[in-house]
Amino acid sequence: MISKSFKTASNFVKLIFILFSILAGFVIFMVLGIIISIPVFGVDLAFFSDALNPSNPENINLLKFLQSMYSIGLFVIPPIIIAFFFSGKITIYLKISRAPGLALILLSALIILFAFPLINFLLEINQNIRFPESLSAFEELMKQLEEEAEKTTALFLETNTFSVYLVNIIILAIIPAIGEEFLFRGIFQRLFHNWTKNIHIGIWVAAFLFSAMHMQFYGLIPRMVLGALFGYLLYWSQNMWVPIFAHFLNNAFAVTFYYVSGNIAKEAETIGTGKGAISQVLISAILVASLIYIFYRIRKEKQPKNLISIISDNERDSEH
Repeated sequence: MISKSFKTASNFVKLIFILFSILAGFVIFMVLGIIISIPVFGVDLAFFSDALNPSNPENINLLKFLQSMYSIGLFVIPPIIIAFFFSGKITIYLKISRAPGLALILLSALIILFAFPLINFLLEINQNIRFPESLSAFEELMKQLEEEAEKTTALFLETNTFSVYLVNIIILAIIPAIGEEFLFRGIFQRLFHNWTKNIHIGIWVAAFLFSAMHMQFYGLIPRMVLGALFGYLLYWSQNMWVPIFAHFLNNAFAVTFYYVSGNIAKEAETIGTGKGAISQVLISAILVASLIYIFYRIRKEKQPKNLISIISDNERDSEH
């Protein structure tokens, strides 16, 4: 079988195949998205660049559709194909064959909730990074890209009906949570863990790639920390649904805050920032660290104690 040939392949060969699968998925689904958008949204290819202008409110539905196609083609489909070629058992390879325990789900939810001040604090630090004069042109480019991304995100998050809110939940929370965790934790984290024989390197390299992929320098640090958190949740739980749920919750909070009130969303973004916020950050860090330790201890106590259990638990085969 093809999966057997990949088992003996080098990690470099696997990396090349992963990158090829990602590129192919992206190109195929973007072309497919454009083809579908012609009859569905009445897009004229001669003026396609105008249809991609986010400043025009009439383009938002098209942009959301293309965003969903982009996410599926880049993040969801390639990991499934890669898992099939690498193991032949997709659900086991991606660690989605079992439902997670309720305790781990609740703990992951609390970790994400209490991490908001800490993440906002890291975001503030990241945004205050200044480049040397020799890199001023690069700094200006990064700021422009950041501003454009923020404007597009704000337009996507604008909701005036419950149906639009549900669409945003699907596009901005469900699809990214599943796809990005499949790709970065299920594929890249596993690859670099096996390559370096060090789970911490695997987690942090995947977290860096996860953050860098968003092409937003001024959110690089907090997003990388979040990615690492998702990575450890996967490693300790050995269940992909745990980081997927945590990732979904993180994104869904933002979508929901904007749906309830734009002011509430802005206030939530300021928690843990400013001169008097150090106490909030410290409390956040203590609570998150405590919850992570509880998560770790609960999962450690449930680890199989004998060889027969380990062998029967196929989901752990890649971590050894």
